[in-house]
Amino acid sequence: MRAISGLWRWRHNPLRRGTDLAEAWVCLVTLLLMVLAAPLTGTLVGSAAQDTLQRSVREQHRQRYQVTAEVIRRLERNALGADPETAARDTRTRVLAGWSAPDGTEQRAAVAALLRDPDPGDEFRIWTDAHGRPAARPLDPATATTHAVLAGIGAAIVAAALVETARRLVLWRMLRLRYARWEQAWDGAGPDWGRTGTGS
Repeated sequence: MRAISGLWRWRHNPLRRGTDLAEAWVCLVTLLLMVLAAPLTGTLVGSAAQDTLQRSVREQHRQRYQVTAEVIRRLERNALGADPETAARDTRTRVLAGWSAPDGTEQRAAVAALLRDPDPGDEFRIWTDAHGRPAARPLDPATATTHAVLAGIGAAIVAAALVETARRLVLWRMLRLRYARWEQAWDGAGPDWGRTGTGS
């Protein structure tokens, strides 16, 4: 708003310098870029991220399967090579479990189960790949959308920050040029400036 009022105020002012008008135009262009370009950038980045993440969600759901595993026996916390310092914070229980892979083969491996006190024969669900190897849970669509929205917001903020940084650099450069012109004008006035009768 200040940029618009600045342009209007300096339009026909006899004291207006070219740099004053240029500064007002720079501020107006910056305002327009922040209002239009930054949200557009955020929308485009968020949309691209949404497409990519949702494609990844679909791919993960095609390649991963949830199967029922059966506890064979409980394992010690360090049986899987876990770090003893982080093991105390881990709420999952390490067990040796067996399950049938999607391709029909029988699998057996040490996995983490969300069971408080597992006994042999207890069942729980795990995610595997097509060959029955344990896999991470696939990303769900809602989480992917949240990540895409955050990416869009981040891109809009970065775009606005870049525009503001460019504005500050341009105004700094204009100020330096103005000071340089003032120095030249003072040098042109000579050593007698300000003395009575100088130049007469």
